[in-house]
Amino acid sequence: MQVVRNVLFDPRMLPGGGATELAIATAISKGADQVEGISKWPFLAVGQALEVIPRTLAQNCGANVIRLLTDLRTKHSQSAAQGGGSSWGVNGTTGEMADMHSLGIWEPYCVKAQTLKTAVESACLILRIDDVVSGTRKKKAAEN
Repeated sequence: MQVVRNVLFDPRMLPGGGATELAIATAISKGADQVEGISKWPFLAVGQALEVIPRTLAQNCGANVIRLLTDLRTKHSQSAAQGGGSSWGVNGTTGEMADMHSLGIWEPYCVKAQTLKTAVESACLILRIDDVVSGTRKKKAAEN
């Protein structure tokens, strides 16, 4: 029910099978190359975190995860170098690399955008909590 509602309100669709996550991870990793010093590490960490979705899909299908992710990264990098997007992802049935556009596997944009926003907000919250806890420990250590 909610998928139909989401598509009616916002008809934009993104390729499924982890293709969107890999495309974003590729773009972020490419952008991290332009950042100097220690500031590039958060970009690389986000890129690696986004690869969890296709990795999990591949593991659930019983595929060779390392080979499949390497092939998908290569496909996405080639597409990015040519200036286009890539809709290559994991076929959830066979565990092989497949073009999600030709398979007709799509996800609503609004769901994907909200998922990414929630993930980033959760990471920021965890980092804030860690800052508070580590600040409390440092304060106690200074008092002793």
